[in-house]
Amino acid sequence: MERPYIICHMLTSLDGKIIGDYLKEERSAYFTDLYEKIHGQYNSKAWICGRVTLEEHFTFGHKLDLSDENIETIPRIDYVANNDAKTFVVAVDPFGKLGWTENSIAPWNEHRLEDHIVEVLTEQVSDAYLAHLKKMGISYIFGGKDQLNFSIVVEKLKKLFSIDKLMLEGGGYLNGSLLNEGLIDELSLILVPIVDAASNSVTLFETSSFLKSQPVNFFLKEIEKLNDGGIWIKYITKTV
Repeated sequence: MERPYIICHMLTSLDGKIIGDYLKEERSAYFTDLYEKIHGQYNSKAWICGRVTLEEHFTFGHKLDLSDENIETIPRIDYVANNDAKTFVVAVDPFGKLGWTENSIAPWNEHRLEDHIVEVLTEQVSDAYLAHLKKMGISYIFGGKDQLNFSIVVEKLKKLFSIDKLMLEGGGYLNGSLLNEGLIDELSLILVPIVDAASNSVTLFETSSFLKSQPVNFFLKEIEKLNDGGIWIKYITKTV
């Protein structure tokens, strides 16, 4: 396979919400901790996440000062900043908005390692943002001129960073984009026994109104009963 094996690893409420007030419930802590433990059990050297999630939990809305007008034009060529990195976080950030101040994400629990940052961009990103990434020692790859083609993105991840297994961990629109391109091989789903019921909460797989989507069949691989009424379900998208 010319791309990594891709596992969508997610936690949802009973009604399929990946964010919402149900995560603030006391009993949800057990399931979020278990989610992290299972992430570590997959022994993947990389995980991929969307801009909104990364901005909320890692860059905390930090805005960069990119007002320098003397930036030279930078060729839209993939850039590997760290040849020695062991693990990676792949940040889907088409137009270069994430305000990184370090070139890696430090471990935030016992199941996470220090992950070198790889930005996924379109060619519409500014020269100033590319200059910032180079200055910080952050790797970046291009996935398209105006919009991202994730088939190209994941092939580059394997070719440039030797990533053979990739954990897809949201948000819903990123999950939906890879699903729509037929790039998900396995689904690892932790079902929290709480209904969120909020009408505006993002679900497991979302798609933009201007994109065509079609039903995708999943086949049950394994199911495990968890404590406190939860379930861990594993599906595959292709039967052997």
